Amino acid sequence: MNPIVRRTGLTHLDVVAALFDQYRGFYGQPSDLALARDFIRARMERDESVVLLAWIDERAVGFTQLYLTFSSVSAARVWTLNDLFVTPGARRNGVARALLSAAADFARADGALRLELETDHDNANAQALYRAMGWAAYDGTLRFRLPL
Repeated sequence: MNPIVRRTGLTHLDVVAALFDQYRGFYGQPSDLALARDFIRARMERDESVVLLAWIDERAVGFTQLYLTFSSVSAARVWTLNDLFVTPGARRNGVARALLSAAADFARADGALRLELETDHDNANAQALYRAMGWAAYDGTLRFRLPL
């Protein structure tokens, strides 16, 4: 069955929070459904992110969360695909591909200059999918971070 991807909001807060909690667990964070719910609720209430949910047979099986940023040099909007998660039982069914396509469609419709993401160096499966869908790695800059 092909996944259906739709933008979501507070009406599906509990569904997104449960997926977000699993996503955080994938990255080694302890399960904390209340924290996940509070974080997602704040993003939605403040209109700070866009969440796209993937459904198969009326069951939510994945999500992606996009954050808006800007390119000052190009004076344009840029969306960052910050989170992408597919439940283990739904993997290898085109869910990630559907989420990535929906994210690109959303960013295009919003008039964005580009859509960006970052992944771990050892996530070969994700990198292969990104390349197969036309994403290109870029090395023109170095990313730095300042822990606060």
